Amino acid sequence: MNFLARSVRAVRPVRMVRSYATEAASAGLRLTFAVPHQTIFKDVSVTQVNIAAVSGDMGILASHVPSIEQLRPGVIEVIEAAGSKKFFVSGGFATMNPDSSLNINAVEAFPVEEFSAETVRHNLAEAQRQSNSASTEEEKLAAKIEVEVLESLQAAISAK
Repeated sequence: MNFLARSVRAVRPVRMVRSYATEAASAGLRLTFAVPHQTIFKDVSVTQVNIAAVSGDMGILASHVPSIEQLRPGVIEVIEAAGSKKFFVSGGFATMNPDSSLNINAVEAFPVEEFSAETVRHNLAEAQRQSNSASTEEEKLAAKIEVEVLESLQAAISAK
């Protein structure tokens, strides 16, 4: 039995209840969105955030049920009173808290408008070529991941 399993059994059972977020709902959704080298939004009140999660695309509003979602390559759209901003992320996690705060930690995030459709098409063709000519499993896997991210990026660019 590993340390974590022993530790869980040693702790007195706690009654876990899943419920809707109720605290601070009147203040709206509070967003903190960060990548390792930069904080993009820090505790900013927003109307809605749309994320590309592994479990599916979803829109998050204040009072959303608390959850943790793994992000897949795709678009995060932040909707504010003044408009919306779209960012392409390669992966990460989004954590919705009971106090109507949303924390997004992404590996990489770039504004969608900064990408060139032509460059993405070229890079995708190159990644597909590498995927088809890879000789080792490691090379095939790396190329497959690159193709997946670039296909998601191409879809995001064509949707803007």
